[in-house]
Amino acid sequence: MKVKIESSKITKPFYEDIPPPTKSYILPLSVFDKVTYEAHIAVIYAYRPPTPPNAAIQLGLQKALASYREWAGRLGKDDHKNPVILLNDEGVRFVEASSDSTLDKIIPFKPSSSLLNLHPSLNNVVELVQVQVTRFTCGSLVVGFTAHHTVADGHSTSNFLVAWGQACRGLDINSVPLHDRTIFNPRNPPLVEYEHKGAEFMSKFVKKENSLNETHHVSEDIVVHKVHFTVEFLAKLKAKASSMNSNNNRPYSTFESLVAHLWRVITKARGLSGFETTHIRVSVNGRTRLNPRVPNEYFGNLVLWAFPTAKVKDLLREPLPYATKLIHDAIIKVNNNYFRSFIDFANHKVKEEDLIPTSDMSKHILCPNLEVDSWLRFPFYDLDFGTGCPYMFMPSYFPTEGMMFLLPSFIGDGSIDVFIPLFQDNLPTFKKICYSLDLLENY
Repeated sequence: MKVKIESSKITKPFYEDIPPPTKSYILPLSVFDKVTYEAHIAVIYAYRPPTPPNAAIQLGLQKALASYREWAGRLGKDDHKNPVILLNDEGVRFVEASSDSTLDKIIPFKPSSSLLNLHPSLNNVVELVQVQVTRFTCGSLVVGFTAHHTVADGHSTSNFLVAWGQACRGLDINSVPLHDRTIFNPRNPPLVEYEHKGAEFMSKFVKKENSLNETHHVSEDIVVHKVHFTVEFLAKLKAKASSMNSNNNRPYSTFESLVAHLWRVITKARGLSGFETTHIRVSVNGRTRLNPRVPNEYFGNLVLWAFPTAKVKDLLREPLPYATKLIHDAIIKVNNNYFRSFIDFANHKVKEEDLIPTSDMSKHILCPNLEVDSWLRFPFYDLDFGTGCPYMFMPSYFPTEGMMFLLPSFIGDGSIDVFIPLFQDNLPTFKKICYSLDLLENY
């Protein structure tokens, strides 16, 4: 797949019905912004013809940026060296590109480094959002979108993408964002009820030690594998995972059941020692956890993580409900009290103890651990520029061993696609057992 860049320019917010701001503002980051991944995340959309012209997509983007000014700003520091967003309307990058092939020659997209041609580079980027529209000879369109995670989490980013589509269609943005990042105030006196060192934060010395341990593998050893789970398989998996659930006879969720299954299968494929400890990093949205509840329109980061943990031998020898319960219980514990404890800790202890976030996109290897990024509830498929919704959506190429992405399948029948980076040597075992519901019980 050859992609030719036709143009690359900066595009700024368009204030259609209101006067543009007369000066720049400084927006302090919240404690949740400071603890998240300090990196760009890239996603890819595919559209069949007919598709709108590039100018219409760009104009809609400019209109949406007028409501989401953070994306058109820049990251910086205030006078006290605290990280902030500079609301200066410097703009986002808009790239127009073309390919000399038809889209059906590369569909369905397979996870590979060739996907990096469909969006701007993620390295050394000052713009907080980048867009690349790539035209194919068949009339199809691919839109590559990158956004800096420090500015917003997946929930907020998906709200922006829906707003972009509404602006392209000449509609009012029906979900006005809430921009106030100062609503997460610590209590007086603070009450730290949980251990946040080792969960959200760690010392700089621990990070340095972990980085040294990664030198025995290089990224060429890692392959990103896409696996499809049908509705029928997911139903069987959920029933098996919930077969021993005493939680008021309520079944575990499809998400909990599938992640438990993948945790066991990947652990088995890795060939880990039974006495090793493994955990999964699972994102938990604080909008529904905090009391009072934070509106869904809140724009920014509001995510912490659950860390279900087990010994390898227990994870593989116990039946599937064991792993599913570990995940369910760990997620439940990340409640209002946990979020409030985190806010107090982040405001009073991080500077005092010189701590840094545990979230780190520069890591290439998570083994023996895993991380799961679930995009199952985000309305990414609602990005309609005026000629219909995308028929395919996927993450870009992120070869971080053990970092899984869960997406609703483009088939639209409730099935799920999972993108799983694994070591090349572990892939054959994974393929052999990933659809087995009984094999691991004989471990």
